[in-house]
Formats: sequence, C-alpha cells, structure tokens
Amino acid sequence: MFLGSNNLNLDAKGRLAIPVRYRKDLVGSENASVVVTANPYERCLWLYPRDEWQEVARKVIALPDLKKQSKSLKRLLLGYASELELDGQGRILLGAALREYAGMDKPVALIGQGNKFEIWAEEAWLATRDDCLESVMPGDEADLSEELANLSL
Repeated sequence: MFLGSNNLNLDAKGRLAIPVRYRKDLVGSENASVVVTANPYERCLWLYPRDEWQEVARKVIALPDLKKQSKSLKRLLLGYASELELDGQGRILLGAALREYAGMDKPVALIGQGNKFEIWAEEAWLATRDDCLESVMPGDEADLSEELANLSL
C-alpha cells in the first residue's frame, strides 16, 4: 500500500528518484517496470506498479468506443501511459509530454493513494491540498456526504 507525502525534485533531464522505501513494492523483486499516465480528472500524473496498471488498462480498454466520455478517458489514460523502468539509482524518466500535462518543473510532490501514487507539480499540490481540506471539513456537518458522515476514523 502506497501511503504518505514526499517532496521531491526532478533533475534537469526530468528524472524522478523514487524514495527507497517504495521501490520494492513498486517494481517487485524482478525490477519490473512501472507505468505513469495522465490523471484524467486533475492536472497530475498517476504512477502505478505494472501489475496494478494492467488491471486498470484492461478495464479501460473494455469501455465502449462509441461513448464520448469513454473515448476521452481512453485517449488520456492510454494515450499518455508510459512504461518506465527504474534506473540503477531508482529514478524514472518522466517524458516531456507527461511533465507538460502536469505543469511540472523541478519541485514535485509524490502522494500515496493506496494502490498508486499521484505525482503533482509542488505548487499545484499545495493548492489542491488546501481545496481538499476545505471540501473534507466543511463548516457545517450537515454538508458532509453520507459516506463521510458514517466514516469512523
């Protein structure tokens, strides 16, 4: 399970060093690849272990091509998907198209989402984090969704 928030930097070539504590879970013992793709809902990237991505891709591919939303989702998720291998120093090279999509320069945030990571441009992450705090903690408890109201943490 991928948890936590990490502030990292892209190097001049667009490489991102994956923190050591996540590497084995991301690539397994075989040093398999990971998949990075565009998040179709927000301007950040999703980083999946290859096995997890294969399950996601299978579901996306099965969506009907004649529905506009399905076609758009396929274009973004599959069109931006890049299978990447960690180099000897545990880095992945984020291509220019992925970095441009997410508005990334140097500082980035790696945010655990359980089965995957989100990779954000740091400034965008800070703004999104603040929006998340406001939407999760509304001023009036009556504004909470039923799922959140029933969640015991």
